Amino acid sequence: MERRLLADTRPLANPHFRRLWLANIVTVIGAQLTVVAVPAQIYTMTGSSAYVGLTGVFGLVPLVVFGLWGGALADVFDRRTLLMVTTVGLILTSAGFWLQAALGAEDVWLLLGLFAVQQAFFAVNQPTRSALLPRILDKQLLPAANSLNMTVMQAGGIAGPLVGGALIPLVGFSWLYLLDTITLFATLGAVVGLPALPVMGATVTPGIRAVIDGFRYLRTQPVLMMSFVVDIIAMVFGMPRALFPEMADVAFGGPSEGGLAFALLFAAIPLGAVVGGVLSGWVSRVERQGLAVIVAILVWGFAMIGFGVAAMLASYAPAMMLGVAVLMLAIGGAADMASAAFRTSMLQSAAADEVRGRLQGIFIVVVAGGPRIADVAHGATAAATGAAVAAAGGGVLVVVFTVAAALAVPAFVRYRVTRAAYDH
Repeated sequence: MERRLLADTRPLANPHFRRLWLANIVTVIGAQLTVVAVPAQIYTMTGSSAYVGLTGVFGLVPLVVFGLWGGALADVFDRRTLLMVTTVGLILTSAGFWLQAALGAEDVWLLLGLFAVQQAFFAVNQPTRSALLPRILDKQLLPAANSLNMTVMQAGGIAGPLVGGALIPLVGFSWLYLLDTITLFATLGAVVGLPALPVMGATVTPGIRAVIDGFRYLRTQPVLMMSFVVDIIAMVFGMPRALFPEMADVAFGGPSEGGLAFALLFAAIPLGAVVGGVLSGWVSRVERQGLAVIVAILVWGFAMIGFGVAAMLASYAPAMMLGVAVLMLAIGGAADMASAAFRTSMLQSAAADEVRGRLQGIFIVVVAGGPRIADVAHGATAAATGAAVAAAGGGVLVVVFTVAAALAVPAFVRYRVTRAAYDH
């Protein structure tokens, strides 16, 4: 029973997947240091959650443009080559973050501009990376592989904020950016070791027509379309990360430049996702994947309501309410991990190889774009209502709209896959 509950590690028997996975253990910690450092540096410069929320705008535009175009590129060019180019681009932009911090730059627009360039490389890299998995793994291993990948990413999301939140007051921002730059070389080495991965089947010219064709294909797949819709609902209305610097400072009494409360809030969602990932042996055995996604997103919504309420009550018992807030975020992180594993596997297994890159491009726009829209929306709402009300209200909207979506498209709730039971 315990082995059936713990994560399915069979994908690690594949040497190419194993090298990528092990490299990610190093790389994602560095990446999360930058994820923490950018909003913290902006908040230190400006003292405003609205400016922190602008990372949503500067991240979303390149994410949409280059995510869609990058998906088309991944359906034309060798995916190994494309990963090498974009990984080098990520290394260079991380070095740019380090340089501006080391020189003591106080220009928030320079910082946001670097962030936009980084997101452009990320937007091409991620759909390419996802599109190659079905080429190196059996389809029945995709849910387990996605759970393993997400577990590593979220583990970095714990270590990064904890280390970053503690180090920022001691060493400043430049060292965090430098560590991110260095750790990216681990992924570059793993990518170099991949075999050539040319696209199977018909290829297209990577332009606007190819992107439109990808959307046309998606329109014929209502279940996959619905998987995007519910994720947009969950992330746009329910992701409160732009509020973490203000809530750590105002609600929980931490210093404006970082500190323990700041680190705990940033680490809580990844912590829950890691726990969910370690105990993800069940995901490969779930047949009613559509219903599982709906349940997971509802849990996420209720958890965000609890997080906002805890912040509202923080003045009465700051330490206890900080613990409750972290617990609510962790529960949400576990639910989000399960939802993402199912949605990613549904998309990877359903699409033909010649359109897989474009669909993964749309997927990354939705998955990463939703939180960036949330950054803007939560930052603006918090300026009017307060951060705690913005967080709780977003959770309420997640629950309402998810229930409405499930009722509107019952085919998604009924969607199932047939999998042979197995032990591992």
